[in-house]
Amino acid sequence: MVTRRCMLAGLAATSLLPSAGWSSVGTPDYLSAARAPDGTYLLAGLTTTGEITFTIPLPARGHAAAAHPDRAEAVAFARRPGTFALVMDCRDGAVLKTITAPEGRHFYGHGAFSADGTTLFTSENNYEAGEGVIGLWDVTQNYTRTGEFSSGGVGPHDLKLLPDEETLVVANGGIETHPDMGRSKLNIPVMQPNLSYVSLAGEIQERVDLTASLHKNSIRHLAVRADGLVAFAMQWQGARNQSPPLLGLHRRGAPYRLRRIPGKLHLDMQGYAGSVSFSGDGDKVAITSPRGGFWQVFDVESDRVLAHLPAEDICGIGPADQNFLFTTGTGLIGDAVDTLAQHPLQWDNHLIAITPQA
Repeated sequence: MVTRRCMLAGLAATSLLPSAGWSSVGTPDYLSAARAPDGTYLLAGLTTTGEITFTIPLPARGHAAAAHPDRAEAVAFARRPGTFALVMDCRDGAVLKTITAPEGRHFYGHGAFSADGTTLFTSENNYEAGEGVIGLWDVTQNYTRTGEFSSGGVGPHDLKLLPDEETLVVANGGIETHPDMGRSKLNIPVMQPNLSYVSLAGEIQERVDLTASLHKNSIRHLAVRADGLVAFAMQWQGARNQSPPLLGLHRRGAPYRLRRIPGKLHLDMQGYAGSVSFSGDGDKVAITSPRGGFWQVFDVESDRVLAHLPAEDICGIGPADQNFLFTTGTGLIGDAVDTLAQHPLQWDNHLIAITPQA
């Protein structure tokens, strides 16, 4: 006889048991890593008004996170060249699984779920070969590693699932690293960043290379609009007296477009865009400059600059209604008009929207 206990155990093992959704933890709109005043690290859920809905501890500094599309479950990634990621139940902070990168691999701090939540994709470095890979983890089998495929380049950092739910866009930063060398960049003179569009089966469908004069402009972070338009933020690895654009837009099958504010306001970014986001309505796109202490907003369909706004140590940014929400290393959460909240935390690099709004 199959007992009720045996049946429930079997259902749980195959992830068919009903699980609590994001409403069980206060319906957060975003995830962000942070550093507390005592030097410990945590992952927090945030609302569009800057309220904290939950916090759970991390063993070390986090970078970005991936939110499960249905369950109140998140994967927090260690900062490059970390080799661990934590799967956490956001209801009580329980660590459900510690994911460890396979031998010869390390994580880049980003990941994405498939639309049905059954697969986690992670950006990784095959550091002996100097090649980027995307790792595949079966969520229904307790995040078992099932394989990997090429990222389409070197140094894959961010990756996003496109609205077609069948394609990943990957920001291959072009920078070769090795964990024995810490965070040192080993191939700057010959680096070749690109955007790669990869099917969930691993087929490279399209690759977008920057022009030769921009080959030191590392493509790092991504935002995707509901119609598939991709925004990418870059970090310049060349001479400091050179100041190329740090924001790009791309639609599959078309040339990429670059955006920048002319003159000193662009130079003040010091060649570094920290994060990128579309506005909630998708009409605007913004990049942050933690080094310059400001963020810039552009009209998506034209070259028009809409705003250049100060915010000390700003980096994280995400969509909110017709605008944006941002976080800073000083603990501030704000939008284009107001300071919404101030917390005794140092918010880390990224503000991850749980449900895309653009």
